Amino acid sequence: MLIGMSQEKLGDMLGLTFQQVQKYEKGVNRIGAGRLFEISRILGVPIDFFYDGVGVPNEGPSDATPPVMEFVSSGEGLQLSLAFMKIRDPKVRKRVLDLVKSLAEEEEAS
Repeated sequence: MLIGMSQEKLGDMLGLTFQQVQKYEKGVNRIGAGRLFEISRILGVPIDFFYDGVGVPNEGPSDATPPVMEFVSSGEGLQLSLAFMKIRDPKVRKRVLDLVKSLAEEEEAS
């Protein structure tokens, strides 16, 4: 989702059905090392991207960003990010940001 690739397209590139890709994504089926390497190559991410937050030690600044990556990787986070990026008017973007902050503050207060 982050790069706009469907499970069907990823499956085609791997020689799999999109159902098989779904099973990998949901953790129903295990992914072998070779297949994981191929997926990382296709998606253009390092292999350790898939281990973020599962107890595999990371080095450097990426340790400071897991909550952000978790948010952007979620369905709602991705949709919100994509919709927000479509807003061209800086004033409207600022108003949306102020609204979200206000809602978060109300939630935190209750």
